Amino acid sequence: MVSRMNVAADEVQMITTMTAFTLAKPMTREEARGIFLSTAPTYRGVHGLFRKIYVLSQDGGTAGGVYLWNSRADADAMYTDAWRAFVREKYGTDPTVTYFESPVVVDNVTQQILTDESDNAVQHRRRA
Repeated sequence: MVSRMNVAADEVQMITTMTAFTLAKPMTREEARGIFLSTAPTYRGVHGLFRKIYVLSQDGGTAGGVYLWNSRADADAMYTDAWRAFVREKYGTDPTVTYFESPVVVDNVTQQILTDESDNAVQHRRRA
């Protein structure tokens, strides 16, 4: 199924951000999972945030997140000085934030292809 995001056309220009912070001391997957679970509720209900994925490098030296946003403005509203201070306090380092345009997203869980184009949604179902 190809579908347009469920918001007004002039409001959508999907953005993906990647945040990263180099840790002073590497952490294990279990340590990271505990920290990530402690902060995850903070991101529920955030305006314009469709999805957040926590990430940890395989060597445990870098942590961060991948976020799918409704718009650049919504993303910018998250990455404030207060957010940076929160990350600094939680992880002991300053985060970097990189922005990417995301005109198409494939979602295999919902079997949808999402787009921020204003054209009519075309319905396609993945064949089982």
